[in-house]
Amino acid sequence: MNEIIAEFIGTLLLVLLGNGVVANVVLNGTKGNNGGWIVITLGWGLGVFVAVAVAGQVSGAHINPAVTIGLAVAGLFDWMRVIPFILAQLLGGMAGASLVWLFYKDHFNATDNHGSILASYATSPAIRRISGNVISEVIGTFVLVFVILYIAEPGLELPDNQPARIGLGTLGALPVALLVTAIGLSLGGTTGYAINPARDLGPRVMHALLPMKFKGTSDWSYAWVPVAGPVIGAVLAASLFLLHQWLF
Repeated sequence: MNEIIAEFIGTLLLVLLGNGVVANVVLNGTKGNNGGWIVITLGWGLGVFVAVAVAGQVSGAHINPAVTIGLAVAGLFDWMRVIPFILAQLLGGMAGASLVWLFYKDHFNATDNHGSILASYATSPAIRRISGNVISEVIGTFVLVFVILYIAEPGLELPDNQPARIGLGTLGALPVALLVTAIGLSLGGTTGYAINPARDLGPRVMHALLPMKFKGTSDWSYAWVPVAGPVIGAVLAASLFLLHQWLF
């Protein structure tokens, strides 16, 4: 249960700070309005740092269903714990998005651009071409999960006392934060680099539910892309990791 709570809180903090920086940049009248892509990617990277620092020593700070699935495929996480972790992450994403709405409520109501409002919750493609959008999410998440499998430290225990490679505390938070920042700067320009189903789906649900004057559509026709793409990328990353371990 402590692990589940840690995943909930970690994902809440991730989305609060990550979607919070987007809201600060794109909503009308904020101090950070028009701050640009560098501010957004740095804010998301620092959000990852905070989330991993808080949840790392309790749950390993997956804070991302793709990471949880990738670890399970790689044999480094118990499949019986996958669904509870993912549910906690989704609920944490919803809670974090709700706090962003509460924090920036006046600015949401002062913004009449539907796209800017949605961007403060969920991702959308710069050029809508579903095949290319899926590939972007697959590649971005592949990089995320593949590198995490190598930089994560042993810490948690699996059944039969087998050490898990994912056990990130405060020190482990920095490389993961830098990794997410690098992905955002280099690979984020096409889809907004969801690379995390909980970061997109949970807030997208709250975008549909929360009252805002000019929110427009939640773009559900696209919503499967930032879910399926990261899952595929995570599975491919874990598979290559296993192949590498087997060969070397």
